Amino acid sequence: MALQLVWFRSDLRLHDNRALTAAAARGPVLAVFLHSPAQWQAHGHGANKIDFWRRGVAALGDALKGLNIPLLQRSVENFDDAPETLAAVAREYGAETLHFNREYPLNEQRRDAAVQAAFSAEGLGSHGYHDAVAFAPGELLTGKGDYYGVFTPFANAWHRHLTAERLALADAPPAQAPLDIANDPLPTLDTALADAAIVGHQWPAGEDAAADRLARFLRYRGRHYREQRDFPGVRGTSELSPYLALGMISYRQCMNAVMTENDGQLAEGDAGLAAWVNELIWREFYQHVAAGFPRVCRYQPFKESTLALEWRDDDAGFAAWCEGRTGYPLVDAAMRQLVATGWMHNRLRMVTAMFLAKHLLIDWRRGEAFFLHHLVDGELCSNNGGWQWAASTGTDAVPYFRLFNPTTQSTRFDPDGEFIAHWLPELAPLPPRARHNPPAAERGRLGYPKPIVDHRAARQRALDAFKALG
Repeated sequence: MALQLVWFRSDLRLHDNRALTAAAARGPVLAVFLHSPAQWQAHGHGANKIDFWRRGVAALGDALKGLNIPLLQRSVENFDDAPETLAAVAREYGAETLHFNREYPLNEQRRDAAVQAAFSAEGLGSHGYHDAVAFAPGELLTGKGDYYGVFTPFANAWHRHLTAERLALADAPPAQAPLDIANDPLPTLDTALADAAIVGHQWPAGEDAAADRLARFLRYRGRHYREQRDFPGVRGTSELSPYLALGMISYRQCMNAVMTENDGQLAEGDAGLAAWVNELIWREFYQHVAAGFPRVCRYQPFKESTLALEWRDDDAGFAAWCEGRTGYPLVDAAMRQLVATGWMHNRLRMVTAMFLAKHLLIDWRRGEAFFLHHLVDGELCSNNGGWQWAASTGTDAVPYFRLFNPTTQSTRFDPDGEFIAHWLPELAPLPPRARHNPPAAERGRLGYPKPIVDHRAARQRALDAFKALG
């Protein structure tokens, strides 16, 4: 049986990996991973994500050793180097076919097409698998034959067409006979990147860590997810987003675990578990959007009419937002959480994004890039989708006239100001209710800034900007 080459990317696991399972069924497997920090940074990823990626590859390599599958590691400058690098590996080791799981942003699709063309030119085979989604982009379309641009009908179609086969899990392949091929050492990370990474202890890498996190979430918090997910001071979310982003766990593993807990149901049954399933479908929806509307991968709004929106040029306001000194405690606490931990609670992602795009009327693309640079779970599709939602430029976008009032959001979702006190310790001495909007005199005494913009005035300014689009 001919040697099969498996190219790992954002699918760093052995279990339920379509490409790995298919390759192992055809012959002995040789694995390869391409390190391209320069390309990752060009795409906006920062040290936290790159460090987590690297540690995930190390965990994958250890797991592959147990199956006698060598892991080759090659460093490339950018995606353009991938075709020749992979073809050279196939030539050197006599691999017959390349197997990989597909990715859907525009640059990744072009890279994969170039790789497949290079293998075809060499007389070699290549197979791409739709592993990260239940339905390949283009499988779920509207009645007019278009990609969905609204989530709810997409989710309805997703549930309606879902079959057991689409959620079937694939076991890790059995150990193969040892190959006379040595594992490559993990490349060293650039010193500047290594020094900047801050999240290693918070996010242990690998599929075992992901499986443990899933089990703990379902056991202790899953059934409370619906009522607790919006409270940043409560550990109410799954915290699986970094693992899903790099494929250390599959959506199918998550869905099957839910069905085990929920009497075989996904859309019905326990409200908390059904709400979490909905969030997993959102992830798939945004991947379909990236494939069906590639302009969102080119820094363009989904709603083309908003191209003419006049964003404000306000570097001082942007810096205040980035550094957590807008004078709105919940916004500032959330931004400090992001910079300190590489993660931010989902409710706060909406609040902070809307504050930048609406209160400050600063181009959402600046905020999108800042998030992606810091987030350990940063990925183009979900990050872009969330930002465009908040800015009223994207799919399912919040109506342009809707602006979250940060103070109202604070009193509702952090009622005692505990989250604020944790991340803004200068406000901790205040009575809980005073932390949401400290009086001017207290701000001065505690060294906390006054609001950089008035909520009502900001709302009117945003309304005027959107109305000017006609």
